[in-house]
Amino acid sequence: MKAIFSIPVRVYYEDTDSGGVVYHSNYLNFMERARTEWLRALGFEQDELVRSDGVLFAVSAVNIRFQQAARFNELLEVTVALDRCGAASLGLLQEVRRETSVLASAEVRIACIDKQRFVPVAIPARIADKLAAMYGVAPARARP
Repeated sequence: MKAIFSIPVRVYYEDTDSGGVVYHSNYLNFMERARTEWLRALGFEQDELVRSDGVLFAVSAVNIRFQQAARFNELLEVTVALDRCGAASLGLLQEVRRETSVLASAEVRIACIDKQRFVPVAIPARIADKLAAMYGVAPARARP
C-alpha cells in the first residue's frame, strides 16, 4: 500500500457557485495545496527549491474524475500518494474526500523544470534520496 499524506480543507463561500456547490476548478486548487504541504512535510519549500536548486515543480498533466459534490462549509480531506518517480517527473494520485466518500480523484504528473529555461531537468538528488528513503522508490535515471 502506498503511503498517503493528507490535509484538511474547509470549503469556504468563495470556493462555491451560487448553489453552494464547490466549483470544479477549485478541486484542483485543493489538490495543489495538498501537494505543497506534502513537499513541505518532506522538508522542501518550493521557494527555497527555486533559490537553492534552480528548479520548479509544475503540473504537466492531470486526469481528474469528479464523483460527488462538495458543499459550502464542509470539512474535506485532500490526499497525496506517490505513484511513481521518474528522472524528471513525479506521478501522484490524489483524492478529495468527505469522510469515507471520494468526491474527486486525480492522477497528476509533476515535472521538475529549470527555473530559467523552463525545460525538464533531473529531480535534485536530495529530493530523490528523500523520496527513496520515505517511499522506497528511486527515480528512473535518464539515459546517457
